[in-house]
Amino acid sequence: MTDPINLTDANNTNLGTNSPKKKILLVEDEAFLSSLLELKLSQEGFQVEKAMDGEEAFGMLENFMPDLILLDLILPKRNGFEFLEMMRNDPRFSKIPVIITSNLGQDSDIERGKTFGVIEYIIKNKLSIDELVNKVSQEVKKLA
Repeated sequence: MTDPINLTDANNTNLGTNSPKKKILLVEDEAFLSSLLELKLSQEGFQVEKAMDGEEAFGMLENFMPDLILLDLILPKRNGFEFLEMMRNDPRFSKIPVIITSNLGQDSDIERGKTFGVIEYIIKNKLSIDELVNKVSQEVKKLA
């Protein structure tokens, strides 16, 4: 039996390129969805770190500076809007792009997300996992 091929080198860069992997902070409390998204995003070449609530996510920003945050809104401890408010009020983190993924699809929720400068507001039940991952990939490419 042969060893599996490692698609990254020790410097956490994609082989064949000199650029480091793009980092995504996935803030999602639904364990199955979180694991599935982590797997799919990792397969697309992203480095993914997960948080289960807004409080944990904010604490992670001290040691993990993501290129993009994928944020659910309905979370324990601190919800997505509370996390966004804390993040936007901290100059170290205020410019990190955020995509909201939520089942909250009312106009007032979408407008509130826009007031925090999110780059996209995705209603979860309107996209498949693969469509969501494609959308994230497209948005990250725009940031490069």
